[in-house]
Amino acid sequence: MSRYLRASVLALVGSTTLAVSASASNSNGWCQSSWSTNTCQLFTESINYLDRIYDASAGYVYDPSAATALRHDTRTSVWYAVGLLARDQGDDVAQAMTIIRNVIDAQFKDTSDQWYGDYQQYPEEPTVGTPAYPPIIYDTWDPNWREFIGTAFIIALEEFPHLIDADMTQLMHASLYNDTTGDSYRVGGVDDDNLYPSYTNPSLMRAIITGWTGRKLGDQNMTNSGETYAKEIIQLFDRADTLSEFNSATYTGVSLIALTMWAKYAAEDSVMKGKGKEMLQDTWDTIGELYHAGLKNLAGPWDRAYGFDMQKYFGIMSGHIWSLVGKETSPVIDKVYMMSHNSDFSISPLIAILSNFHNSLVPSSAVQALKAFPGEHTVNTSAYSIPYDSFPRQVAAWLSEGISIGAETFNESVVGGPAINPSQFNPAVIQWDTGAGIGWITLYATEPALNAEVGPGYLNLTYPRGTSASQFQFLVSPFETQRNVASWKDIVGLDVTVSGNMDPNSLNISYSLSDQVIK
Repeated sequence: MSRYLRASVLALVGSTTLAVSASASNSNGWCQSSWSTNTCQLFTESINYLDRIYDASAGYVYDPSAATALRHDTRTSVWYAVGLLARDQGDDVAQAMTIIRNVIDAQFKDTSDQWYGDYQQYPEEPTVGTPAYPPIIYDTWDPNWREFIGTAFIIALEEFPHLIDADMTQLMHASLYNDTTGDSYRVGGVDDDNLYPSYTNPSLMRAIITGWTGRKLGDQNMTNSGETYAKEIIQLFDRADTLSEFNSATYTGVSLIALTMWAKYAAEDSVMKGKGKEMLQDTWDTIGELYHAGLKNLAGPWDRAYGFDMQKYFGIMSGHIWSLVGKETSPVIDKVYMMSHNSDFSISPLIAILSNFHNSLVPSSAVQALKAFPGEHTVNTSAYSIPYDSFPRQVAAWLSEGISIGAETFNESVVGGPAINPSQFNPAVIQWDTGAGIGWITLYATEPALNAEVGPGYLNLTYPRGTSASQFQFLVSPFETQRNVASWKDIVGLDVTVSGNMDPNSLNISYSLSDQVIK
């Protein structure tokens, strides 16, 4: 049965209208006794996933991404090491220590390098900064790996100190000190770096690593730096109780890990202690409003996404949802290792380890919204990413039975959202139940500004800075029952009406065989 959708899309030079929980038992004795059966299942499946790709002869995990030719991966290896400490069976602890030592031994140690204190992306890589391997940020080296690996080290030291001997503890403390010192080199807008407080997930991790390490090692300047940076993030958040990096199935999941660490590990007199709990709960309130349990997806818009259907790609949010309400109720499929972007499943041991504390803070209303769709409703909020936004992005969404529409109004200095990546930025999204899976239509960003209106069955989009060359480009899902899509009439499960001062039948249609965006 088709659902009727009327949506209008308006350009400056003309107008167009587009109408458009069972859980496993805790059968593993090494699951922590305080874990729920859902958490135990999440931990078990994720640690087994990592077991299969661990190379004991190298002391690293193979890179689980596609087409890596048995290359190893540093960040995934560290996540696995923390999981091994949690499992603590056989030689798990010894293997964890081997991994951690390998990673620290290869940490970049030249204080004159921009990447000082960072970690290799993979042990086989050439030396960063050589002619054959020039220093290209987010390419030959990734500054955010300081944050990902540093947070994993802190979780290990906080949760399993009895398994880490004094020498290794000292080594990890020294590594964290170098990590934090090198991270202080990062200034948004300088040396091609983009770490502003509005870059939420690494900023949250940076604050707790810096503050925690400063206090642990008695460095007051470092401690103060962490507190100051946290306050800058909090100031942005408090404007509307939203994360600047808004509504991402992947990076909101990372931010929840970092906020859990704020609330759990920060000192009692740290601003992060109380605000971590408050921000985590407010973030879950927003998730509860935007999550459509019937579609098992976050309604749009998405600031950063690696797919268009959470039942087909693994978003880190899905790990949190699994822990809270169970695998079958979450967006993941039975064979998680076959989902797109399944390499992020590797962080799930950390989600499990933090779950008791984290889950105790999640509002009951949000948990209920993960289990069952509460009925038709609208969401209106905003998010602000300085320096890219000239004003806060205005977010609007309408969710009804079997359908959601979400979009945001913005005026930015870049194209592709604050991440400057049109392939990840989805400023206007429609999702619906086709009867054979989730259908979706998403606007591919080609303009720095958009005015959006959302309501029951309609989506109105305007390019306020558009020109005669402006285009509305929509990515549309494939359909199991309709392999060939030549017009809006071929959209399955949705009646789409297009109108305006353009020819709705003049379409340029391309097809992508993979999850890569057509450009």
